[in-house]
Amino acid sequence: MTPGQYLSAAITSAVSARLATSTATLSPQSTEQSPMARQTLSDAALGNALQRTAATWPGVIVGGWGYQGKTETVCEVAAEFEDTWLEMNDFVNPGLGLGVRALHAPVAYVQTPVTATPKSLCEAILAFFGASTKNMTLPQLIRQVAGALDDHGVLVLILDDITRLRLHRVDDQDAFDLVRAFMSMNVTLVLVGVDIVGSGLLRRASWDKRSRQWVMPPAAGGRVHGLEITQNERRFDFVELDRFRYTTPAQIQAFHDHLGGLEAALRLFNAAPGMLTDGSMPEYLMRRTNGVVGLLDRLIRDGAEEAMDSGRELIDEELLDQIILSLHDPERDPGAGEIPQVPAARSAPAAARTLKAAGPGRRGRNTVFDDDGPQPAQAGA
Repeated sequence: MTPGQYLSAAITSAVSARLATSTATLSPQSTEQSPMARQTLSDAALGNALQRTAATWPGVIVGGWGYQGKTETVCEVAAEFEDTWLEMNDFVNPGLGLGVRALHAPVAYVQTPVTATPKSLCEAILAFFGASTKNMTLPQLIRQVAGALDDHGVLVLILDDITRLRLHRVDDQDAFDLVRAFMSMNVTLVLVGVDIVGSGLLRRASWDKRSRQWVMPPAAGGRVHGLEITQNERRFDFVELDRFRYTTPAQIQAFHDHLGGLEAALRLFNAAPGMLTDGSMPEYLMRRTNGVVGLLDRLIRDGAEEAMDSGRELIDEELLDQIILSLHDPERDPGAGEIPQVPAARSAPAAARTLKAAGPGRRGRNTVFDDDGPQPAQAGA
């Protein structure tokens, strides 16, 4: 390698490291509801795994609108549980006998297919384990799923985007019956989706005040697609993650604390203390994101990259006005609420009018609750 090539490689490496430390270090921050969600998930996963009874294990339903950090919260807790369980058992599946190949996966994560049927759901679960599903009938797939969960020692099964199931369709009703049947396999079932209450998933469930759980009645008959199931009722803890609010002092303080955590993770050369928390910046960020955690994280990440590319090395409202949030994702279903509405960035004329109305040396009016009119149509919606 010539000196020039070596220098170029060194510069490229430095730039890559700079980007990594400035944006990838934005670790997920806690919201008002996330501590309760984490505790509920952790208690259910570890508590069920440690019990020795043959009873149907209660599950957890995590709800909230799109980009609220549901999947990130669930996966973080599941990863912590998996690390704890593997260390407790010396990284060996305790359910296997001598001479059996140890394929231990305490947690399995599966995304619900957009058009879910019992067959496609089984194929998605088996794809997590890399198992072949070619030319298999539905009964064969179900037996394969049951065998895979048992052979790998799965204790937590996460089904993301579960509200893609439309329960007015027969196939989706069959798929949901199969999902509930998985609870008979001694796994903690974690269902993640948007607008859980409005989706109809809890339509046949009742609220148990004593246990503070949603209770689903047992399926009619003892079999679901040939799978033997217990006749126990299915119990779920339900937690919901919501966006930040900016009304009460406690809500405002929670949002400021969240911004402080994001600010502490940024590595910008010209960033001063209070870059995201002082002045009108918190109100600006609330207006740009409506308090949605995923939108806020995306805006700050894109802003940090623009600050480095432009050489400004700091984030302010003028820079963020240039950032256009685009959430077009072919793997997401806008109709199911998986992609939120994005507030429009304040235009330059509007910003000029605000400053002119404020006058020299005066702070502009609080515009966080202003009505900007109808939202622009989402691309791909």
